Amino acid sequence: MTSRRLVSTSSSTPNSSPTVEGKNRKKLKVSAKTSLDSERRVVEESDLKIPLAEIQDIKDDPGKIEAMTVPELKNMLRNLGVPAKGRKTELVSALKSFVDDQLTGEGSQGVEERATFIGSKNISMQKMDENVSNESYILCNDTVGRKRRIKRSLAEDQTVKADAKFVTTNEKVSIKIDEVLVGKPLHARRKLGSDTSNGDAKADHHTCPPAEPWTFLAHKKPQKGWIPYNPRIMRPLPPAGDTKFVKLMSWNVNGLRALLNSKGFSAPELAQKENFDVLCLQETKLQEKDVESITKSLMDGYEHCFWTCSLSKLGYSGTAIISRIKPLSVRYGLGLVDHDSEGRVVMAEFDSFYLLSVYVPNSGEGLRRLSYRITEWDPSLSSYMKELEKSKPVILTGDLNCAHQEIDIYNPEGNRRSAGFTAEERESFATNFLSRGFVDTFRRQHPNVVGYTYWGYRHGGRKTNKGWRLDYFLVSESMADDVHDSYIIPDVFGSDHCPVGLILKL
Repeated sequence: MTSRRLVSTSSSTPNSSPTVEGKNRKKLKVSAKTSLDSERRVVEESDLKIPLAEIQDIKDDPGKIEAMTVPELKNMLRNLGVPAKGRKTELVSALKSFVDDQLTGEGSQGVEERATFIGSKNISMQKMDENVSNESYILCNDTVGRKRRIKRSLAEDQTVKADAKFVTTNEKVSIKIDEVLVGKPLHARRKLGSDTSNGDAKADHHTCPPAEPWTFLAHKKPQKGWIPYNPRIMRPLPPAGDTKFVKLMSWNVNGLRALLNSKGFSAPELAQKENFDVLCLQETKLQEKDVESITKSLMDGYEHCFWTCSLSKLGYSGTAIISRIKPLSVRYGLGLVDHDSEGRVVMAEFDSFYLLSVYVPNSGEGLRRLSYRITEWDPSLSSYMKELEKSKPVILTGDLNCAHQEIDIYNPEGNRRSAGFTAEERESFATNFLSRGFVDTFRRQHPNVVGYTYWGYRHGGRKTNKGWRLDYFLVSESMADDVHDSYIIPDVFGSDHCPVGLILKL
């Protein structure tokens, strides 16, 4: 038996973290000699910019600038190349002036689709201008899509040789240094921000670990053309004009009670920041007796809450749908006794689609549930979705416990027989879902992007972005073209998973 509860929680208003667009830079001249020939290429880049969507948010709501602290204002102004001196009122005025002056009409859609591989092998960093003839610079992605310059003193006859990739993305240059081969150790200091910590540059494909590690390519065997997922520059602008759309979010919370009690987490703040219409949860680990009290700790404005809890093992599994839109109907489980005792499926029917919040069984230690997973669970879930699809399109979201391709896991070779990446699970994922007309929306939108949604606690994988992509939005093929954005939200903490989102035009 499962439980259904109706809950009221805090009204949410759209908001996002403030960043600004527009930082002029001197031209970067890079000589690149490829392994194929000795032809020298030069890349020149100027006027690197921060995404329009974020600067537009600040322009539309100047109060965000007023709410910033003095250190935040100074840091942002410095990164824009604007003088950062004076009292708070002067800093606020300078930032507002910059936003008004620099805003343009160009969007940020399709950034990684325009990414171009320019060169590799034996990169010689040329002097930036006459004033820095004895210094070389490496540009690195920093937080909020900024670029930082790492300065290094060199003898006049030294060069920096590295395995590097140069990726040009919509007036942005992102340089990934695999290994610095100069004789001396790299003594670097940041021109902006705090000091960096030491890391394995070759393994993580960068020499300056950032505050946002997901902005760097972390993969044991990266392929040519792969780039890291950075939502700051890869998310499109919201649908334009009067376009109707719904915003869905899904999150494996790995214990909802623990999350709500964790320091620094606020459900109302999350709702305000993301402004979702529907939130799907997995692995809530709740018992039915806990549901009513837990819902009081959530958000106002989301009055329609539906929970299903595990009965076979208390405090285990569990899924939920929390919505500010009233669904037409709600169902729990797959309708099969063999699968419905662990609280793994809740489905809500809306006007134009069915939405399933699902927590797929893990194959477990020693792959003890692998056979059940691929011969019983996956086919049953797939058949249930196809039956629903006869009346309207279906959206499946949640922790599907499968990294489908090698691009979806940091260390594919070392996990061939690990639950979630076995050949059997990956084949079952393709056979039961993709081959039956359900589209992996993130991979469709970002075919060559490395983005993870799960990082194990044991080895601190989140700090180095050594993760897996286990959380998905799959949609019926008939509605795939209506997907405006399928995205990952890696800066939300509190679980070993991060949320994923979907914006669907109606």
